[in-house]
Amino acid sequence: MLIAIIVIVVVVALVGFVITGFNKLRTADIGAQEALGGIDVQLTRRADLIPNLVETVKGYAAHEKGVFEEVTRARAGVQAAAAGDDVPAKAAADAALQQALVKVNAVAEAYPDLKANTNFLELQQQLAETENQISFARQYYNDAVASLNKLTQTIPWMFLTGIANVHKREFYDAPDGQQVAPQVQF
Repeated sequence: MLIAIIVIVVVVALVGFVITGFNKLRTADIGAQEALGGIDVQLTRRADLIPNLVETVKGYAAHEKGVFEEVTRARAGVQAAAAGDDVPAKAAADAALQQALVKVNAVAEAYPDLKANTNFLELQQQLAETENQISFARQYYNDAVASLNKLTQTIPWMFLTGIANVHKREFYDAPDGQQVAPQVQF
């Protein structure tokens, strides 16, 4: 009888451990998915602001067609990347859009009237706020991924990753060349 009670207690403890580990891993994975969604929201917000900025600048610099086409391509790339789960693709699309925006701002520098335009100034302010929110969202995602990866790589949780269908995630790293300011030439 005593052995039966011990076996029942061990089985209940083991089942409790598996349930707790499963829930802990799934919660961490959902947190990372949510954080990645936050990046997508901010990237999409920035991509939605771009057409207004481009239209404002176009009125002053119609001959800079190549810059506007590059911005349009980069914006489409961000929207496509935001629809998927490929973190490096999101980072690369984000970098391309950032470099295209640098070129738009360089065009704006050549037009003093544009720099004084209230629509342009307001759009620049909104973009600056969005950039700050994107930075925060990236950091939040990387923190969530660090927590998840610690769980998936440490004992005893690593033994439950298959059951929970949770695996190590990639960090949101800046693409190569992102650490250096882009060169703008016209």
